[in-house]
Amino acid sequence: MTTPAAQGLHPQVLATLGLAITAGEYPPGTVLRSDEIAERFDVSRTVVREVVRVLESMHLVESRRRVGVIVLPTERWNVYDPQVIRWRLAGADRPRQLRSLTVLRSAIEPVAAGLAALHATPEQCRELTEQALGMVATSRGRQLEAYLVHDIAFHRVVLNASGNEMFARLGDVVAEVLTGRTHHQVMFEDPDPAAVTLHVQVAEAVREKNAVRAEELTRQIAVGALKELDVLAP
Repeated sequence: MTTPAAQGLHPQVLATLGLAITAGEYPPGTVLRSDEIAERFDVSRTVVREVVRVLESMHLVESRRRVGVIVLPTERWNVYDPQVIRWRLAGADRPRQLRSLTVLRSAIEPVAAGLAALHATPEQCRELTEQALGMVATSRGRQLEAYLVHDIAFHRVVLNASGNEMFARLGDVVAEVLTGRTHHQVMFEDPDPAAVTLHVQVAEAVREKNAVRAEELTRQIAVGALKELDVLAP
């Protein structure tokens, strides 16, 4: 059984190795040996096994008998895993990762918004409006953390209200993108007023069941996000 102390070490070892792998410090094919990891971090083999198990679930590594723990190539990684996204956004590859995720959002979220206009419940419409107004209220005075809370909630509602379970599962991915660009200063000191207004208009379009307008407005939000990256993370 893992002791409470070991449980405390598990996240530290996991984060250190995860960040190192996603940053390319351990290139694909690198062999990580359990005894060396245990010695480096001064942890038990049990802790190492648990960490490796988590990394395997993300397809960052693969255990092979008589060889060790092998770092897998990027194309094998579960790039939708929120933790993997967080690690990649914390590394030097942040601009490319942000752009890749923002392009993904631009492909998915407009369609999700159009579907939300057709399928959103009255409760979801209210929630969308509340979060949009929360974004307005926190969009000035350098309240980026408070704004982030409403921004994440807004996009989760859109994805959930689409009625498509595949879109809904991308809520954590979008949350990591929005969090990453805020925490890594890939944001202006205050959100773009035009973008804030667009969120309010999306909420209105969804409430009015105007699918075409909801999709188009959300596409404008995505285009604006890509333009921001051109300035802040070229």
